[in-house]
Amino acid sequence: MSLYGSIRLAANTLRADQIALQVVGQNIANANTPGYIREEVLLTPAAAQRKGKLLLGLGVNVEAVVQKIDHFLEERLRGAVSERMGAETEESTYMQLESVIGELSDTDLSTAMSAFFNSMNEVLNQPESVSVRNLAVLQGVTLSADINRLGDRVLQMRTDLNRRVSNMADDINRLTEEIRVLNIRIANTEGGDVSASDAVGLRDQRLVALERLSELVDIRVQEQPSGGVAVYAGGDFLVFEGTSRQVEIGTEGEDGLSLSYVKLSDIDARLNPAGGELAGLMAARDEILGGFLDRLDDFAGNLAFEFNKVYSQGQGLHGYRQLTSEFGASDTAAALSDAGLVFTPTNGSFQVIVRNKQTDQTKTTDITVDLNGIGDETSLEDLTAALDAVEGLSAEVTLGGKLALASDSVDQEFIFSGDTSGVLAALGLNTFFSGSSARDIGVNQVVRDDPATFAASRGGLGVDTDNAVELAAFLDRPIASRNNASLTVLYDRLTSETTQASAITQAAAEGARTFETTLRGQKLATSGVSLDEEAVRMMAFQRSFQASARYITTLSELLGMLVQL
Repeated sequence: MSLYGSIRLAANTLRADQIALQVVGQNIANANTPGYIREEVLLTPAAAQRKGKLLLGLGVNVEAVVQKIDHFLEERLRGAVSERMGAETEESTYMQLESVIGELSDTDLSTAMSAFFNSMNEVLNQPESVSVRNLAVLQGVTLSADINRLGDRVLQMRTDLNRRVSNMADDINRLTEEIRVLNIRIANTEGGDVSASDAVGLRDQRLVALERLSELVDIRVQEQPSGGVAVYAGGDFLVFEGTSRQVEIGTEGEDGLSLSYVKLSDIDARLNPAGGELAGLMAARDEILGGFLDRLDDFAGNLAFEFNKVYSQGQGLHGYRQLTSEFGASDTAAALSDAGLVFTPTNGSFQVIVRNKQTDQTKTTDITVDLNGIGDETSLEDLTAALDAVEGLSAEVTLGGKLALASDSVDQEFIFSGDTSGVLAALGLNTFFSGSSARDIGVNQVVRDDPATFAASRGGLGVDTDNAVELAAFLDRPIASRNNASLTVLYDRLTSETTQASAITQAAAEGARTFETTLRGQKLATSGVSLDEEAVRMMAFQRSFQASARYITTLSELLGMLVQL
């Protein structure tokens, strides 16, 4: 090899060291840059040259500048990010729900229920006092208002989550478009197979965009030979190199609420993510809050119907001149069990008692409710006809399918007793609570307007307090339709299920955070910038550069000596 060849070899070395030092400087400059992946120079020995019988090396080649990255680790990290975001969304929802329930506070439902049923004991102590009966009514209003308030707050939380789902499509579209554009720029910069170097800055931006997208939905990423990536959500692709697919919001109705979901615009296919914020929002909205509302509605319905079944057995201090049922039948000719009532009566009977206020004479009539499944069964029309046949009482079906009752004379009033069918509670006649769910439960307007009708007696108008005794003990009374669980047990289940599920979700979220932290530590060890390591590399390349410069100086001196000869 000639002196000129040796000088060129040394110049190549200087250039390689210069490039390596520039890469080291780039790493040091971005040591604290979020999303930056450490770069490294790939140096390879140049091909050998034959010189006589010798093979002499031609120095060093800079093959490429690449990112120090573990693609498998990146995929696992994106999965962990999706899992953590979904779990944290559910965790946050449970924390808000527990705060709204407020159990063990002075404003929880258990406190209101205790106050309501304790007020029944005051009626037992002073059965003749209308003001005491009014206090019980007011406690019932407070209890029902607390249930309404809890249902409304949870419904508002569900509406807020639904609004966040509606905003998710724009965020997904923005990120997929950003990834699509970066795919094109990376492919153009790297030139496909022409260069082995990575478009490091652009790839860093794409990694950040992919991680942000994984926060929204769980994705699977496959790099293509061109340098672009394909991004899949489930079995559908969102981005494929220079092409992206748009998503949009679809809606479906449930319980009077228009629920949003994300779908692919071109094929109208619903996106069903298993992880990410979108999956967490949908699970929180539909399963956590939607499930709680269903259980709360069930609790409120049981409170209203089962309490009314007991309450409707009794009588107040005076009877009714007229009364209209709260609930109507959608089919007045069908059996009451199939007439579309909110609550379902059973086979049995009840008594209607007509009293002449002038003579204090009463007449009791048994009304049969045939719902045994054999032969002709009692419909609302049949029941109306039977009641209309009672002397001193008129009955008719209104246009809304409700049962309207009225005494035939101002001197007459009517009361009820001994209902074994639950038809009075199912229709909403002689009842305390109105409504059938957490959002509409209340106190019957009849008893609110006239607390003297509060049904504390079972032996007649103001005769005893036997019904009040049953009502006061109702909180711990087994409910046959709920496997003999009491109202207390039903409420405990409602709160304990929420508390237990919240604890499980918090544990899952903490596990997801820990796992993500572990993966980020592994990524930092592989792709992160260590200033100490970069300083060592910088000194090594600096020494190599100095040695190469000294080598050139020596060759220059030799060449000068050769010229002088």
